[in-house]
Amino acid sequence: MDAQNAFYTSSNGVLFDKSVSTLIQYPGAKGGTYGIPGSVTSIGVEAFCATALTSVTIPASVTDFGAYAFAYCTNLTNATMANEVTGLGGDAVWVFQGCSKLTSLTIPGSVGSIGGAAFLYCSSLTNVTIGNGVTNLGEYAFAFCTSLTSVYFLGNAPAASLFALAGLGANATAYYLPGTTGWSAFATNTGLPALLWNPLIQTADGSFGVRANQFGFNITGTPNIPIAVQGADNLANPVWTSLQALTLTNGSYYFSEPFQPAIPARFYRITSQ
Repeated sequence: MDAQNAFYTSSNGVLFDKSVSTLIQYPGAKGGTYGIPGSVTSIGVEAFCATALTSVTIPASVTDFGAYAFAYCTNLTNATMANEVTGLGGDAVWVFQGCSKLTSLTIPGSVGSIGGAAFLYCSSLTNVTIGNGVTNLGEYAFAFCTSLTSVYFLGNAPAASLFALAGLGANATAYYLPGTTGWSAFATNTGLPALLWNPLIQTADGSFGVRANQFGFNITGTPNIPIAVQGADNLANPVWTSLQALTLTNGSYYFSEPFQPAIPARFYRITSQ
């Protein structure tokens, strides 16, 4: 793009308006990882549609997603949204439709609603975490995500149409946190079972500690909820490592790993799978 152009500018082949506040078009054949500039507030209609993009980072500045913005990016495996991102509701329809290699997703709490068909036919999605700000799931928002089995909600149950979560994977389940509300009606409305996600590490019973050169503890919670145990060697700059993914089949599980006397401290946490 000519530097003297009064309306548009480009950087590495990506087309923007002159103020670099709207991303208009990403080159179709351009693959790899892309970080959207922090000046961008709006992603245009079909801006990334059907491109070769494999990973994208969306900054906090983005408040508007055009229709089909990332639709049919069939090589896209990761979409990371900053905590302050908004604008996935309203006219933001079909935004990630048909992104068939996208495997997991976290919707930040800054998002208030998820537009119609936003993630329709994302057939490789296995788990989704939905932030506590989301109050509405649009028509077909996650419909026919045929591998999606776990949807984790961090806030109260959102309003959702009958088809917002239609056609998910076998035994798909919604998981909600203690103290949140509306789940009985949500399950009835969407047909998606809802289970309380409340795993706890038991530190006061006789199973906590070193046994036979293994350090372990009991984990209790709602039967059949999926969890993952992670460990780190310090909390100042923690690097959490996945140790085991499991299901609390009968509402409890004994976790253990080899005792590591050379490590001064060991920390554990439980996350969603």
